[in-house]
Amino acid sequence: MPYISPEVIEQARQIDLLTYLRRFEPDNVEEVKGTRNVYRTVDHDSLKMSNGKWFWWSQGFGGYNALDYLIKVRNYSFMDAVEILTGKELANWTPPPKKEEKNEPKVLRLPEKYQDSKRVIQYLFNRGIDYQIIQECIADGVIFESNGRYHNAVFVGKDETGTPKYAAYRGLGSSTFKGDAYGSDKQYSFRLLAKEPCQSVHLFEAAIDLLSYATLLKCEGKDYKKENLLSLSGVYQPKKEIKDSKIPIALSTFLKGNLQVKTIFLHLDNDKTGRLCTAALKELLQKDYRIVDEPPPVGKDFNDFLMSYLGIARQKQSRERGDAR
Repeated sequence: MPYISPEVIEQARQIDLLTYLRRFEPDNVEEVKGTRNVYRTVDHDSLKMSNGKWFWWSQGFGGYNALDYLIKVRNYSFMDAVEILTGKELANWTPPPKKEEKNEPKVLRLPEKYQDSKRVIQYLFNRGIDYQIIQECIADGVIFESNGRYHNAVFVGKDETGTPKYAAYRGLGSSTFKGDAYGSDKQYSFRLLAKEPCQSVHLFEAAIDLLSYATLLKCEGKDYKKENLLSLSGVYQPKKEIKDSKIPIALSTFLKGNLQVKTIFLHLDNDKTGRLCTAALKELLQKDYRIVDEPPPVGKDFNDFLMSYLGIARQKQSRERGDAR
């Protein structure tokens, strides 16, 4: 077996995946819309990079550099991967051909549940979410903690029969990883629906904002179970010309199945993107529904407002838009 010095190996380990892709596979990397410094591969849209690390959400594993990527994803041997990254065979190297994708319906792959959800409970509780609401969501199977090396919060969306159809990951603690499980159907995003028929629906960008609003209702002595609360599973991206935009699939699916709904409350973020999305939705929906624009009174989103309302100091961390804040 050829010898590679420890110095050369260390050199290979210092190359992060984003740097590698930009240089050697520029057509296989793109920035995730609505985020800052979060990227994904074109070949595998659930393989995302942030802060020097990467994680392939649909497969449940990740790495710290380009060397890990070449070995775990591209299936190169350790020796070949090091040689590629250090330039020894770069002149003759080309990326492996893309596999032909089959147009087969994707089946949701929920991650394995951990034996408990203590980390998720602590994370949500620290963000001001009501403890009873957290426990009820866990009991209903719409929130749980994933097993494996990376313990993530998982937010599940179910269809009309109660079958899981969508799942969003959210890294805990200082982790900023976010993404959807393989096979997720965004028609059935994370939601908490009224127990009895209700003529309104409340719309949020992310699961954490939805849960924050439910907590605020409870703080005001109201029953959140009397309201339809629906998340968009991330940022809605209207077209440059609003008239060319489409209603988010999670909302359109919900409205088709709930014809009694007459009023839509928009609780999108208090930033440029959130305001743009609100304006687009108002224009698209106002002919058929009463639209009420209710952004958070304080802060960027409803979790900011909840924490301010409860007097909880927020730890400084990287805030990114994405699939499930």
